[in-house]
Amino acid sequence: MIIEKILGNLHELPNPEQFAGFHKEKVVLPSAQLVKRIQRVTTDHGKEFGIRLPAGSGDLRDGDILAVEDANLIVVSVLPTDVLVVAARSIYEMGVVAHSLGNRHLQAQFFDAGSEYGAEVMVCQYDHTVEDYLKHVGVPYDRQERVMPVPFRHAEHTH
Repeated sequence: MIIEKILGNLHELPNPEQFAGFHKEKVVLPSAQLVKRIQRVTTDHGKEFGIRLPAGSGDLRDGDILAVEDANLIVVSVLPTDVLVVAARSIYEMGVVAHSLGNRHLQAQFFDAGSEYGAEVMVCQYDHTVEDYLKHVGVPYDRQERVMPVPFRHAEHTH
């Protein structure tokens, strides 16, 4: 079987009861694979199939429905990513940290106080040199395992 479109997302269904009682077969992927439009995957039940999404398709996300077969859903389940959650105490402190990490071309995601973090934070993939920098400058942070809503991408860059 080749999947050529995403049928929806379990976390965004207008009627959450639509698939009540359905068995959920998972395609477990690390965040880095979410950006691939074409790939071969295996479900947690050992079924293999291909994904070939059209050019311009968005990235895969946790909860994406790849197929519906009888009373069985095949869905994407994203593995947690090792991240640093940076909770700077001021806009100045966040600006300095963001600038320093930007110079390293490290991708970051930003969340507001209404997010699951409950505070205004910057989240980046774990890197021991970044952790050392944060310790050195005394900026509060926490190392966590998180399923990120958007995959981190390698920054394209030229000078």
